[in-house]
Amino acid sequence: MVARRLLLAGLAGSLAGCGFRPLNGPPAAGEADIAPELAAVRIGRTFGRTGQLLHQALDRRLTARNRTAPAARYELTVSPLPAYEALGYRRDGAPTRVRMVITAPWTLQTLSVPARPVAAGSARAVDAYNVVDNEYFASVVSSEAAERRLVEQIAEEIVLRLALSLREGGAA
Repeated sequence: MVARRLLLAGLAGSLAGCGFRPLNGPPAAGEADIAPELAAVRIGRTFGRTGQLLHQALDRRLTARNRTAPAARYELTVSPLPAYEALGYRRDGAPTRVRMVITAPWTLQTLSVPARPVAAGSARAVDAYNVVDNEYFASVVSSEAAERRLVEQIAEEIVLRLALSLREGGAA
């Protein structure tokens, strides 16, 4: 147990020496905290069930460390695009497995006039689910679970990239 702690302390010390610092950790000396910047991001309109789930996931992550609700200074525009592809087939041609891919191009811009782009990118996640014979409810639950997993992955990736962009000096 003691050896494990010493090993972890040594690894942490070696990472600190190379300039590594955790994104969600406390800010370094002289560095601004990005939590208020992330909380100042307003999420634009999203459409459909996938958009609604993504909006909720992003909102949870952006306000996670700072719930004081600062005035919005940025607007995040995300357009999730789900796509489905049948992977497996039965002998009668009915699909047995479906691949779901969600691609979400996003942009972050300031709310000032004129709006200034801060960051942009695209997040993509892939998952699959089984279509159960004669069990419509099970197939629906399976597809909804896959959609939720994909949305959570995309939200995590977008917030990570936003935090990196804002930490690198994109803050307004």
